[in-house]
Amino acid sequence: MQTEQLIPQPTDTGNRAARLAVTVFPVLVLAAGGIGLALPDAFVSWKTNVPYLLGVVMFCMGLTMTPHDFKGVAKRPWAVGLGLVAHYVIMPGLGWLIANALDLPPQLAAGVILVGCAPSGTASNVVTYLARGDVALSVSVATVSTVLAPLVTPPLTLLLAGEFLPVDAGSMVTDILKTVLLPVIAGLVVRLVLGRYVDRVLGFLPWLSALTIAVIVAVVVAGSATAIKSAAGLVLLAVVLHNGLGLALGYGAGKLARLGAPASRAMAFEVGMQNSGLAASLATAHFSPLAALPAAVFSVWHNVSGALVAAWMSYRARRAEQA
Repeated sequence: MQTEQLIPQPTDTGNRAARLAVTVFPVLVLAAGGIGLALPDAFVSWKTNVPYLLGVVMFCMGLTMTPHDFKGVAKRPWAVGLGLVAHYVIMPGLGWLIANALDLPPQLAAGVILVGCAPSGTASNVVTYLARGDVALSVSVATVSTVLAPLVTPPLTLLLAGEFLPVDAGSMVTDILKTVLLPVIAGLVVRLVLGRYVDRVLGFLPWLSALTIAVIVAVVVAGSATAIKSAAGLVLLAVVLHNGLGLALGYGAGKLARLGAPASRAMAFEVGMQNSGLAASLATAHFSPLAALPAAVFSVWHNVSGALVAAWMSYRARRAEQA
């Protein structure tokens, strides 16, 4: 689940955001899951607040955005378009394949597929920066995939998860508009009008987003606490496969299209990292807390794996520069 669209720059604020995404955030989310598992009664009643909590995260994302992010799309339509197609084809397809290959129960299968149908992960920009990837491409793909989510995520979920559970795509569109698109637009407008003041608090936004997502994870885990012991291993396997294959295929798509090494690194993270906060919110609202469990596990795992892969890619990039 991923915090916060962080747009890293080589500044103190960007470095703090990067450290948060790759160190504090996974630990914080893991701790929140443990608390939710140990004290489920304290969080179960918060289920109805998950969409509002996600709205806070997406508002923070909007505050980090500027019109320049959208100009990047016009400058590089081929690369951005490829990133979007790769994201919304590879991850939903992998979710469906993994759900069937592992013969997941209907609730978990729908949850895995829903993770795959979500837009790009909001910490992907930071991880791309750490990997010495093409941050501008990463930001453009993440931004547009989020804007397109109301149009793409519901029909994809209906198509792929409908065989496991009933999917109300129309209601899902409405929920995404309310919890994702409107808060993002509101944050963008606030940034445009009060940019001078917003700039002063940009360094605090990752912390607010991280804490909010941690609460979402605690609520999701609390709601499915009784089933976690029996399903945890299977869910972790599904998540590791989903994320790992997404990273590999995303990178491969970039290389196949001859986008260059930095852009291929960005493609890896824009495909393999998902907005699991949105997936958890939709799964809780439309399916069940158990269906949201894959999103909660994905939230922890993709930040850990993203940090490790970014470190490896950065090391290889430095070696190539020195050769």
